[in-house]
Amino acid sequence: MKKNAGMFILFLVLGWLIGAWIAKALEPVHSLSFLTHATMISWSPKANLDIISYNLTIQLKLSLLSLIGMITAIWLYRRF
Repeated sequence: MKKNAGMFILFLVLGWLIGAWIAKALEPVHSLSFLTHATMISWSPKANLDIISYNLTIQLKLSLLSLIGMITAIWLYRRF
């Protein structure tokens, strides 16, 4: 497999997504709440330049399990 930035980002996003899905599935288990509690990171740039205006909102939801999924994805990417 050829390693490049696109494949690395794909692995990273898939690891994040799988970790988030596992965290969502384990939310009802109260003893694992430290793994499933998510923190929302938000960035909202906006501008009004008279002829054009924009308002963009980016929100990232990060939990410990999604971070573990990303670390596992990096490990798998480096291994293969």
